Amino acid sequence: MSYKPLSRSVKGLRVLVTGAASGMGRATAHVFADEGARVAVTDVTLAGAQPVADAIKARGGDATAFALDVGNAQAIKSGVEQIAQTLGGLDIVINNAGISAALPIDDANYDAVWDRALNILLTAHPRVIRAALPYLRKSQSPRIVNIASTEALGATATHSPYSAAKAGVTGLTRSLAVELGREGITVNCICPGPITTGMTDRISDEHKQKYARRRTALNRYGDPEEVAHMTLSLCLPAASFITGAVIPVDGGLMARNA
Repeated sequence: MSYKPLSRSVKGLRVLVTGAASGMGRATAHVFADEGARVAVTDVTLAGAQPVADAIKARGGDATAFALDVGNAQAIKSGVEQIAQTLGGLDIVINNAGISAALPIDDANYDAVWDRALNILLTAHPRVIRAALPYLRKSQSPRIVNIASTEALGATATHSPYSAAKAGVTGLTRSLAVELGREGITVNCICPGPITTGMTDRISDEHKQKYARRRTALNRYGDPEEVAHMTLSLCLPAASFITGAVIPVDGGLMARNA
C-alpha cells in the first residue's frame, strides 16, 4: 500500500469555541487562530468575548466575537445559526464553557447548584451540537471536542454536581461518537487536570504547589495552552480515525498512585 499523506493544517477551517473569554477557552481560540483557522470567539456576553477577538486580530488572526449564553436553549439555537451564517459554515465545535460547582450534598442550596451545573456543564453540550449539526454535516473535516475534567474520572468531596456533569460529558462523547461516526463526524473529549485558570485563582500558590507535588507526575499545574494544543490535535484533518476518546491532560494526575 502506498503512503497516504494527511493534512495537519486547520487553515481556513471555521471553529466555534464556547466560553472563550478566559482560561482554556481563550487559549484555544488563540491556538486555532495562530494556525490559520477562522474562530468564533463566544462567551456569555459580547463584552467578555470581544477583547479576545481583538487580541487575536491584533496578532494577524481571524476572529469574530459573539455573545452565546450556553445556559439558554433558545440563545444557543439562534446564536449558533448566526455564527454559522457569519462564517459561511462550521467545521469544528469546541464545547468549553463551564462554571465551578461545589457544595455539600446536605446544603440547603444543593438543588439549585445541581440544576445550574447540569444545565451549563452537560445539557449545553448536546444543545450546541444539535444546533451545529446541519453545518458540520456539510464540512469536509467535521470535528467536535467536549471539555470535561479529571473530576469525571476521580472525584473530590463536595464536588458532586460538577463531577456528575463532567462524567455525563464523557458518556455523551462516547455515545455521539458511535452515533455520528457513520457520517465521518468525530467526537472526542478532553479531561483537564489541575490547570492555571480563573477557576483556580482562588487557590493559593502554596496550596497549588503542594497539591501538584503530591498528585501529579510533572509536579506542577498545567497551562491553558497545553490543553488547547491537545484540542487542536484532535481537530486536525489527519485526526480522522480518532473518535470516542476520553483523554486526560493532567500532568500524570490519573497515572499516579502515590
